[in-house]
Amino acid sequence: MSESVPMRCPACRREHVYTAPSYPCACGAPVTPDLDGTAEPTPVAHRAWDADWVTVSCGSCGRQDQWPQPELGCACGAVLRIAVAGGGSAPPPGPEPRGAFHPVTIRTARDAVTAAALYLRWLGYRDIRRADQRPPSGIGLAARGLVAQVDPTVQQASRRDVECLWLTAMTEDSGCVYFSLAGYAEEARERADALGVPLFVLDFTGTPQPVNRSADELRGSGG
Repeated sequence: MSESVPMRCPACRREHVYTAPSYPCACGAPVTPDLDGTAEPTPVAHRAWDADWVTVSCGSCGRQDQWPQPELGCACGAVLRIAVAGGGSAPPPGPEPRGAFHPVTIRTARDAVTAAALYLRWLGYRDIRRADQRPPSGIGLAARGLVAQVDPTVQQASRRDVECLWLTAMTEDSGCVYFSLAGYAEEARERADALGVPLFVLDFTGTPQPVNRSADELRGSGG
């Protein structure tokens, strides 16, 4: 069950009741961050990848995964980061069946990155982080054996965007995948087909839709 805690905005002193979101564990059980009701919320001044994610343990299987750091938007304009209590121990390794993907609604660029990261985790990729090498456009993500590009802009991805992602993957000896909110130019799709780059379009529900055969195959086989 989702946890709710009362809190006060440190900027304007408005009172709020925050309800923690739930996310699906690989075992199928809902995972809810354990909120620290004794800690004051912290205004978000600067974004940092490590601070945007928090490790949470599943109460059913004990598995530890990274999920979006709980945040609350106040009417005064402040974005408040909600403190989370520590997680439990990691479970022993083993096969992990894939349940249904549960998306997050996309309202901001950060939501688009979160949706792509959650989808990659659902596919089976672990240790998802901000990529060391910044792409020419959008935001780069990396996981073990994979680099991904998330383009949350209203501009269609170009042929050059696809080629740059593919070249980055080649230099790191890994696979790659592209997520775009606005879709792809025809030349970009043709080049992705030639290079075997999976292309996904992010709809506003947060569910990535495969655009080409490589994306269909990745969705079917997972990471």
